[in-house]
Amino acid sequence: MTRVQNRRSRTGGGELDDCLRACAVHSGKLVGSLDRRRGELAEQLRKLLVVWGTYRIDAPAAVAPSGATALLKRAVKGAAAPVAGAAIPNELLDALLAVANKALQCGYDDELNLALVISDTVLAQRKNSRAGWRLRARLLEALGEETEAVEAYEKYLSLTDDDGFGVRARIAGLRGGADKERELLDLLARQCPAAREHARGEATDVWAEGLAAHAAGDWAAAEPRLVGALLILAEEQAPVADRQQLLSQYLELRTAVDQDLTALTPVLGLYAEQRRSRMRGPVADPTIGGVRWITLGEFRNQIAGKSICLIANSGRVGASSMGAEIDAYDLVVRFNSYKIDPKHTGSRTDIHATIHKHGFNWEKQVTTRLVFGGISGDWKWSLRNRLVPGAQTYLGDESLRWPVRNIGRLGTDAWSGIPTTGFNMLFLLDFLDVSPKLDLIGFDFYESGAYRVPEAMKLAITSVHEYTSEKEWVMQRAQSVTDMRISLR
Repeated sequence: MTRVQNRRSRTGGGELDDCLRACAVHSGKLVGSLDRRRGELAEQLRKLLVVWGTYRIDAPAAVAPSGATALLKRAVKGAAAPVAGAAIPNELLDALLAVANKALQCGYDDELNLALVISDTVLAQRKNSRAGWRLRARLLEALGEETEAVEAYEKYLSLTDDDGFGVRARIAGLRGGADKERELLDLLARQCPAAREHARGEATDVWAEGLAAHAAGDWAAAEPRLVGALLILAEEQAPVADRQQLLSQYLELRTAVDQDLTALTPVLGLYAEQRRSRMRGPVADPTIGGVRWITLGEFRNQIAGKSICLIANSGRVGASSMGAEIDAYDLVVRFNSYKIDPKHTGSRTDIHATIHKHGFNWEKQVTTRLVFGGISGDWKWSLRNRLVPGAQTYLGDESLRWPVRNIGRLGTDAWSGIPTTGFNMLFLLDFLDVSPKLDLIGFDFYESGAYRVPEAMKLAITSVHEYTSEKEWVMQRAQSVTDMRISLR
């Protein structure tokens, strides 16, 4: 390491015109880039410039040249032109956030700086923007500023009642990782008391002295300096990436020369724990302990002989006044980003069926959680990263992972679209055929629009699913149909 970056969150700026000018200029920098992520960013910047053009007030002029280059030139030249309206329009806000998210995914310094400019602007324009605070938190985390990131995440949570993005788990993971890192450094300081003598001055200089001593074959002189540099970085609250990089290098050097496993084992254990906590959050047991796995057969026994209703996330349910009737069923099944309004939706959720890619409602207490996913590895990763300990008693195992494909054996030749969460759940219940009453409430296949938690309302109704085929499948098996209820039993 030759230097330690110390990038802090910006506190000034936030002018919309300056932000849009920065976006326009950055768009020009990406022309001809072969990097896939930068290509995706360039596309979002192009869309932003188009949206911006619809809100700018342009003076009358002759017909201007067309094309992407001309659009970029007009954007840069006209950056100081006023934007219609006193507040940033929703469409422009969404376009800015889309650019920032792609810039954040790039991970390069220039793109992180662009995301920082957008974050400043969004929060200056809308200080209580949930998306703005979540963007700020993710950006600060990417910059290694964990303390500020946690504060931003907490601000986001203060603005919403739902945690569909797993922010609470993320906060717990960051705090847990920081605690384990402090434990690790305290342990290193106890194992190498002389390190305290070198825990002053510039970390880069102290680290360089340690490397020089190691290169000369003098580990006794090298280790106190290397550990001292680590202590300096911790005291200065240097970015996490810098601290982790040097911790990793130190352990690599130490394991090559240190044969004392009694001392080395707890060091490696704490290092692994703090890394895992930052990456995966608060699930203490990597095998997902604290829940009872439930197999296909055990799930069958759980639902046998009970009346079941499946509640759609549809606008029709949100205005149904069927809450008491829904709660009267033996088992209530809800999906993904369901929203509770007791008068209309009922208040109980016995089974939460969700796709593994989304984190909505995973913290809500339910008896059984069935998580669906097509690829086993991705499914397991999501369970380890999204599962909230104590929020469910039973968790569906691999035998319940992808009912339409794995239980029904319907391949893409028989069912070309990706089955929805609702269809996977309904297919499973129909296959087991042990419920005397099986009703679908409010299933109009989104004709009345979506009814979800606020964070999920902007999610598009995706085109990868075969809604028409699913509807046909349901209607072929329906015993009775009313405006609000489809009964399959």
